[in-house]
Amino acid sequence: MPATPAWPPDSTPRLYVEQALALGARLRIDGAQAHYLAGVMRLKPDDPVLLFDDSSGEWLGLARDVRKRDLTIEITRHLRPREPVPDLWLCVAPIKKGRIDWVAEKACELGAARMVPVLTRRTIVDRLNLDRLRAHMIEAAEQCGRTALPELVEPVKLAALLAEWPPERALFFADESGGVPAFAAMRAHAGPAAILIGPEGGFTPEEREAIRALPQAVGVALGPRILRAETAAAAALAVWMAAAGDW
Repeated sequence: MPATPAWPPDSTPRLYVEQALALGARLRIDGAQAHYLAGVMRLKPDDPVLLFDDSSGEWLGLARDVRKRDLTIEITRHLRPREPVPDLWLCVAPIKKGRIDWVAEKACELGAARMVPVLTRRTIVDRLNLDRLRAHMIEAAEQCGRTALPELVEPVKLAALLAEWPPERALFFADESGGVPAFAAMRAHAGPAAILIGPEGGFTPEEREAIRALPQAVGVALGPRILRAETAAAAALAVWMAAAGDW
């Protein structure tokens, strides 16, 4: 007998929606998402769609009333609950457009719970389009299968970040002047944590001294090579996830 085909198929489109999802609900989809489903994916009535809302997990829906400009999706099955998210923040100095977008995308793909833009002395970008960064996170979550979006917060100055640092949260900062190997330091710590990545040019000596004065701060090294800021962010996230057992 022929094998029963997988349902829903691997090619099923997947979307984030802001509406709360529930069994039997009918959602009207329009705008860019409707163009993607009807115009790009050529969705037809009764075709499946995967949906998640950042709170209740992932759902299966079926397309109804498909038109050029809008369509309706009927929720037919709850597939899985919202994923448990490792308690890790990525605190990163904003870098050039395109590169910071890439950091936001990878923060989502690698499982970060929160992204905090941090303004430092050498930060060359002091204005961020948070809506654009969030859009990159949403696209990454749709692609990589996440059911939880990272929290994206307003930029904060480094001094303010350190002054209000939670006492229970470790802070691993990429220390270009030298530090303990990142994997060993991160594996030795269990509990809430954050990674701090500086800008192009690194932290100033005064900033590095202020960070080291924080009892929860641990300077870490990310290997023998000099990394771009965006590479350091992705590498540190990957190391932490591996040490924490998420990988």
